[in-house]
Amino acid sequence: MADGFHRFTQRVLDQIARDPFVGAWRAVAIITTTVTVAAGLLVRLTDPDQITSIWEGFWWAIQTVTTVGYGDVVPASVPGRIIASVVMIGGIGFITVTTAAIASAFVEAARQRNATDDDDVEDDIALLRREIATLTDEVRDLKAAVLAGDSKGDTPSR
Repeated sequence: MADGFHRFTQRVLDQIARDPFVGAWRAVAIITTTVTVAAGLLVRLTDPDQITSIWEGFWWAIQTVTTVGYGDVVPASVPGRIIASVVMIGGIGFITVTTAAIASAFVEAARQRNATDDDDVEDDIALLRREIATLTDEVRDLKAAVLAGDSKGDTPSR
């Protein structure tokens, strides 16, 4: 079982390295789901008077991890409150990482768009430089022809 967990963990870490946005979100979602399910079970065991069924424990864990906290189900024991603290911090972490990942994706998209715009500007400048060089050569040739009094009739008349 430990070998399977190690392979799973390695796959998640590889995913994070390949695509940090998706990988981080997936890792946080897996951890949050695991904590939520475990907390729902544990709070039922630690506070059986307040949380009367496993389903009520899951309901409490979901509303706690999502930071809704209706207050209809609340653990009263110290172990239950410790579990609640872990679930609340996990919920805040999930929201924080998700928000940061989305913001990071927007920043990266803007950076790539600006890099593309910079490349377009550099290409335009290079094209203009080539055109100016060509025009400069043509003007130089025309000036030389005018000064030489080109006998072929190519010189402009005044």
